[in-house]
Amino acid sequence: MESNYQEEELVELLEETVDEDLCDLVVFNDDVNTFDHVINTLIKVCKHSSEQAEQCTYLIHYKGKCAVKKGTFLELKPMCANILDAGINASIL
Repeated sequence: MESNYQEEELVELLEETVDEDLCDLVVFNDDVNTFDHVINTLIKVCKHSSEQAEQCTYLIHYKGKCAVKKGTFLELKPMCANILDAGINASIL
């Protein structure tokens, strides 16, 4: 009986740890979207300031990608979906 209880505690601890692992929401460059569209999307979806969104957009353009937000997978998933819905390529890594 003691072993089963310890096993349940370990499973709960592992689930909490997995939920708290931080991921990056990465936006990738393309030849389709304008700077203004990407900037406005980052402001709306990620709650960036205009300066932060502009800096990320320049990094996306010149480096090919930028981690625009850090958080848990569950926090980033709806943001990623909204960015993808805006026609911008993004992924959670």
